Amino acid sequence: MKLRKVTAAAAAAFVLSLTATACGGDDNDSSSSDTGASGGGKIKVGIKYDQPGLGLKEPDGSFSGFDVDVATYVAGELGYEPDQIEFVETKSADRENALARGDVDFIAATYSITDERKEKVDFAGPYLLAHQDLLVKKDSDIAEGTDLNGKKLCSVTGSTSAQNVKDKIAPDAQLKEYGTYSECIAGLQSGAVDAVTTDDSILAGFAAQDQYKGQFKLAGLKLSNENYGIGVKKGDTEKVDKINAALEKMVKEKAWDKAVEENFGPADYNNEAAPKIGNIVQ
Repeated sequence: MKLRKVTAAAAAAFVLSLTATACGGDDNDSSSSDTGASGGGKIKVGIKYDQPGLGLKEPDGSFSGFDVDVATYVAGELGYEPDQIEFVETKSADRENALARGDVDFIAATYSITDERKEKVDFAGPYLLAHQDLLVKKDSDIAEGTDLNGKKLCSVTGSTSAQNVKDKIAPDAQLKEYGTYSECIAGLQSGAVDAVTTDDSILAGFAAQDQYKGQFKLAGLKLSNENYGIGVKKGDTEKVDKINAALEKMVKEKAWDKAVEENFGPADYNNEAAPKIGNIVQ
């Protein structure tokens, strides 16, 4: 890279800018990684590490899934090459805090848009419409929501899914909250729980894994509408607008359809069409 000579004044200004950065700057500033590829640096993106078909850290350290593909496309539109993206594990219970602390620039992690969450973060999207469902063993007699009364129902800490079932469908269900969906699926396999509830997209990804093929089934219930959004720090409307533009382009170019087929096709997931970007409805 060709170096340029700088004046003493310019050098002093550069040092002062470094000092200001070290002091933390204004808490209301957007992430400094918005410089993009032209300015170097990295962008930090929150994803799940344990959701096959959506956000999964592979044994070789790479990442796969629909959320990963969406995040990679969006980051590219913001000016970042794939090797400038740092994927950060962001569990359900810590998503709002991760954005507030500035640990990540945005989150694409099966992040359902709700009124309660919109009080703490802003959302771009939605980029996928999923539905809450149940995953049960192949020979289970659980066929509908009310069958869960008296049964052990698992979801992850910080998710709204299990509480939705208990409040609206099966008040006598016994809730079991684990840290990750992988733990819930392991509990279902061992018999520690009778059903796992979350979005059908997540459940389909697990059911299609080699180690689980033929063991589980989706109940096929549409217990709720889950609009997946990309979470950003509260008040960062500029970033929301940029991400929405990127998502619209992804859908228009059919890159969205390609990502759906590559990630959900093997699970025979009957997905909804791409939702209208910016039309955030619960």
